[in-house]
Amino acid sequence: MPPTGHFINGSFVPGSSNQVIDVVDPSTEQVIASVQAGTAVDVDAAVEAAVVAQKSWGATTPKERADVLNLIANIIEANREAFEVIESANTGKPQAVAEDDVTSTIDTFRFMAGASRTLTSMAGGDYATDHTSVILREPVGVVGVITPWNYPLLMAAWKIAPILAAGNSIVLKPSEQTPLSTLKLAELLAGRIPDGILNVVTGQGRTVGQRLSEHPSIALVALTGSVVSGQAVAETAAKSVKRVHLELGGKAPVVVFPDADLRAAAAGVRNAGFWNAGQDCGAACRVLVHESVAEEFTEHLVREVGTLVVGAPEAGDDVEIGPMISRPHFERVKEALAEARTAGLHIAIGGSALEGPGYFIEPTIISNVPAGAHIATHEIFGPVVTVETFSNTEEAVTRANESPYGLSASVWTRDSSLSLRIPKQLDFGTVWVNAHLVLACEVPWGGFKGSGYGRDLSLYALDDYSRTKHVMINHGA
Repeated sequence: MPPTGHFINGSFVPGSSNQVIDVVDPSTEQVIASVQAGTAVDVDAAVEAAVVAQKSWGATTPKERADVLNLIANIIEANREAFEVIESANTGKPQAVAEDDVTSTIDTFRFMAGASRTLTSMAGGDYATDHTSVILREPVGVVGVITPWNYPLLMAAWKIAPILAAGNSIVLKPSEQTPLSTLKLAELLAGRIPDGILNVVTGQGRTVGQRLSEHPSIALVALTGSVVSGQAVAETAAKSVKRVHLELGGKAPVVVFPDADLRAAAAGVRNAGFWNAGQDCGAACRVLVHESVAEEFTEHLVREVGTLVVGAPEAGDDVEIGPMISRPHFERVKEALAEARTAGLHIAIGGSALEGPGYFIEPTIISNVPAGAHIATHEIFGPVVTVETFSNTEEAVTRANESPYGLSASVWTRDSSLSLRIPKQLDFGTVWVNAHLVLACEVPWGGFKGSGYGRDLSLYALDDYSRTKHVMINHGA
């Protein structure tokens, strides 16, 4: 286990409060660590260190920053087993999911190391008589980061890598439920990267997150989390006209046309709807299937989902579904299933919690869901997939777009015309065709509407964490 103080200016320090937060293994319901409950005083100390560090870090060359990012990737790779064990213990992730998280984390740092050396500006020129313009890309300064509980290490990497690559420094608040892998990263980086460019303050959103959002020396706040959390950050940040980068919730529609390979679509939903126990903002959780093939598709999907294995990480390599992250979230998912039963919806498979210990929910398919049903329009964030039907293409697009979220969607068809036309009509930041939840560092990730704004991954992330400056030189001066 890592140290459980705050990581400020290159070392772990005790908090200003004697209060702690228990960290629970959701597979066993046992407390496995206790971390500091940070205060505004702790945030202020971290920001002070970050401000000082950013001055020298922001003046480094892209190559120097790339060298540091590659070093971080090497350190994670050399300690990947420790990260996998900690991530599984803290979140209940099955071994395969934890391994994928760590692999993707390493790749994120390696990609951003290379990408940082490609960031260029528009060429300067003479646009006014006797004046030459130069366009500069600069760091924004100190960035406050708030990461979620569903992918603690990976989402930290999605923020840390581009923010450092652009020359900024960071004060990061991990989720109070899953801080351990981020603290482990800080422990391993101590003395290996410049002091103060990465600071970690643990604690509750209402104290640490609030102070990050309002602090006058923080230029931008980047959050991955719920819509409610994003709204709170944006409201607070607006008071100081602070930039925000928000990656929020999702309710991804999966539009299955009658000509689609139904077996492949069902297998795709099995994998993308239940990965990380459905605790993924891009999960394939809302199927819209043409009425003529709905029965056949649902049969394939139920058969696929029936093969999923639920259990604790140590139960075996075949485990694919872990627990819900916490008791409150477990209860919320159970409540959503109870509401579906009360509404008379058809539960084709699953639908119940498993006997404890641990916060486990059966992989669930709810079929024949009517248009506008609450369970199909609100984010459940668990191993629950709903199936609705549509009668024509226009209805499919309209129903898919009626969601308040706009993060991701997928289209399943063999028709090349539909595969080009329908994605353009869907109001989502990422649209897959005959696939779902396939990500790569080279392409952006981020949403529209209630899913926030700003882009993680790709060169677009570097744009988000830098600013444009125009310098005009008078030849005659």
